[in-house]
Amino acid sequence: MIRQHRAGSLLAAVVLVAGLAACSGSSDTPTGGPQVLRYAPQLFPVSLDVQQFPAEEAVQTTVQQVLETLTTIKDGQPAPKLATSWENPDQKTWVLHLRAGVKFSDGTAFTAKDVKGSLDRLISLKGSLQPLLAAITGIDATDDRTVTVHTSSPLGTLPSSLSLVFIGQGDKVTSDTYWQKPVGTGPFTVESFSPDDKVVLTRNDGYWGPKAKLARVEILDMPEISARITALKNSEVDVLASIPPDQVSEVSGADGITYGTGPSYNYYFIWFNQNNKPFDNVKVRQAMWHAVNVSGAVGGLFGDLGTVAKAPITQSVFGATGLQPYSYDPDLARRLLAEAGYPNGFSTRMQWPLEGGPNIRAMAQAFISDWAKVGVKVEPQEKERATWLKDFGALNWDLNLQTNTTGTGDADFTLNRLYTCAAKRMGYCNSALDSILARARQSLDQNERKTLYAQAAKIIWDDAVGVFPVDLKNNFAIRKKVQGFQMPVDGRPDFSQVSIG
Repeated sequence: MIRQHRAGSLLAAVVLVAGLAACSGSSDTPTGGPQVLRYAPQLFPVSLDVQQFPAEEAVQTTVQQVLETLTTIKDGQPAPKLATSWENPDQKTWVLHLRAGVKFSDGTAFTAKDVKGSLDRLISLKGSLQPLLAAITGIDATDDRTVTVHTSSPLGTLPSSLSLVFIGQGDKVTSDTYWQKPVGTGPFTVESFSPDDKVVLTRNDGYWGPKAKLARVEILDMPEISARITALKNSEVDVLASIPPDQVSEVSGADGITYGTGPSYNYYFIWFNQNNKPFDNVKVRQAMWHAVNVSGAVGGLFGDLGTVAKAPITQSVFGATGLQPYSYDPDLARRLLAEAGYPNGFSTRMQWPLEGGPNIRAMAQAFISDWAKVGVKVEPQEKERATWLKDFGALNWDLNLQTNTTGTGDADFTLNRLYTCAAKRMGYCNSALDSILARARQSLDQNERKTLYAQAAKIIWDDAVGVFPVDLKNNFAIRKKVQGFQMPVDGRPDFSQVSIG
């Protein structure tokens, strides 16, 4: 979820909406005319290189309209997309069978070489999906419609992980030029991408599946929520997502607008950097959790758009388990701090990204106030997103507050990617946890995997690797003339079967 923040005032928001009206006209589609939909997301993509930014919501939402994956997730399980089936001839081999008759939008045939080229490049980048694919030792384009994947150990999660691997043209994916206007097999093509302005997508009339009903989709960069809501009310925008809780009343029940909510994979966490004292002490981490009134903050800040978390992943994720939330007990927090050698508390700092999620600043302030009551003085560090990302990767923080998502809907994506010793995300290392997560990743038995993920989640919870305060819900607002829109649990809408009534 990367983009540069651009501060703006209410006046700037009004000017932006007026400019849209002057340049684009109303988004209402004349009867019988080409159907155009305008979408104003919370975050705008800084790039269309989905391999460079494979876990970024804004990038993925845009590019998934154009490029497709080998699998998709339905009811928590991998289902066919560009791959129609897959099997394990042995424990360290996966064979993927590709869909016949698929072409890229420029007319070239989709083959196994495109899968190999895309996977090879993604793996070589060693980005955020690297832990999910680290066991892959080789990829063969066995024939035009067969891909063989070799692994160093059993990899039962591969079909789920492939739902995040977007397939481009294998001989071009290493070129930066290709990603400025990527060519894919999906229902739309990229007409133009203007950073900090908009992405324009047009229907791919040669698409192998059901043709898109929309002739054109415009994804607009409108950083200010007030501008997005005003544009929706004025019919300059058709779809909004991620409306902050304190702004819901502006769209819920508004004339000509439908508001909706649904489950999500998104949640907040506060990690402790255990490379730094005193957070290498589990009693300090547990004290920090007992010191904050999580249920009060969640109820007051999120209303029905958030629930108190019961695991390090949301309850919508495959492998989630329901754990007992930490009690709000300042006296216990003080005792734990004293036992850890900090009877008078200590001073520390917490960073979070500007506009990093709904009510993120208010939640930070509420927790900082609670910590002060037990003697822990926390310096707030709200940072521009680019600075926050740099410092986050460099571990230049004591506490880190942010939203996160379980991209595949499978617990492996979060637990195995973030909490192993090898991940080195926040200085936490537990060999027993590593062993459990390795067994879960290798297993093909879904019930066994659920049991193992429940064990792993309890270890992370009891060790207080972070504070996990709230599971978030998805929400959206659309013009009533928009038909067929659905907000999936991953928060990345598919526009291929949306129409304008």
